[in-house]
Amino acid sequence: MTNDDQDTAQQQARQQWLAVLAHAPRELLERHAAGLADDAFARLRSPEIGLTMVRARIGNQGDRFNVGDATVTRCVVRHRAEDGRLAAGVGYVLGRDEARAEWIARLDALLQQPAHHDALMREVIAPLAAETARRIAATAALTASSRVSFDTLASEIAP
Repeated sequence: MTNDDQDTAQQQARQQWLAVLAHAPRELLERHAAGLADDAFARLRSPEIGLTMVRARIGNQGDRFNVGDATVTRCVVRHRAEDGRLAAGVGYVLGRDEARAEWIARLDALLQQPAHHDALMREVIAPLAAETARRIAATAALTASSRVSFDTLASEIAP
């Protein structure tokens, strides 16, 4: 594996765990972040609230268009490991939840530290991903129960 392939694999892994953290329910994220010690973290960018433009595509494939603005909270922290290794963690969440953005940034920084990575993937990311998938499936099942199939309706136009 070349360095470019390795960098790409690491970027994809980080994107996946950041997506899991961003979609995680607040109460579960808070429970996992509560045990993090404050002394090893330094804020590089305090939690701040701003706006981002939400874009979409016509028919999910066509031209892009602006849907509107969404409120976003972001935070950046630095973690110094016991061996002196530094890692910067970022946290972005939809809405105005400063604490949640900081929890995500701290977990992201720790996940980049080899000493913490495997344990956090097993004890934090895997349960959060499972709970998020369970909630999505429950919502999909609720939606599917009220779905109407228009293909089965009789035509109202006489031949």
